[in-house]
Amino acid sequence: MINLLIIITAGVSILCFRDRRIFDRLALKPYIIVRSNQWDRMITHGFVHADWIHLLVNMLVFWSFGRFVIHIFEIQYAQGISVAARPRFLLLYFGGLIAASVYDVVTHRNNPYYTSIGASGAVSAVVFTSVFLSPMSRIYLMGAIPMPAIVFALLYIGYETYSARRGGGKINHHAHIFGAVYGFIFPMLTGGISQLNIFLDGFR
Repeated sequence: MINLLIIITAGVSILCFRDRRIFDRLALKPYIIVRSNQWDRMITHGFVHADWIHLLVNMLVFWSFGRFVIHIFEIQYAQGISVAARPRFLLLYFGGLIAASVYDVVTHRNNPYYTSIGASGAVSAVVFTSVFLSPMSRIYLMGAIPMPAIVFALLYIGYETYSARRGGGKINHHAHIFGAVYGFIFPMLTGGISQLNIFLDGFR
């Protein structure tokens, strides 16, 4: 499933690299979404990327954390403490895309020039679900500095919040924040209160 999502995302992104018309139809454009009822853009923007680096970074992070998350989902399903793993993972990923889009749609609905693209919101959701499921696992900041996942999560939210308030640049920090928040609460949304005990057990 993860590999299929990566293949589809890469394929669509490459098409968009070559054809601006496809890019413009799939990108998150709140002004058009609200006025033309093109709500599918809240999902399709996740299959569009600005360039190869943007695409490769998102897909590498997604692949790294997604495998762990779906493995835990499969274990929980086998134990009877959550819904089926594959539908649950798809709900996490595509729900993350939607959650990451809501702020932009509301805030920029009257701005005809605003555009956002990329799977970062969904990827953030997957990363933060992994943090919830294993808060003390080791994550390497910048690929070099080891730290507990929960510490990384706090630093990540702090940085993204600061950057969003500062403004400027082309990175959609709000998408990262709302995707991350969705991902962190997602296990409880689909697995019930028992997931909270799993989170707390992760500190032992």
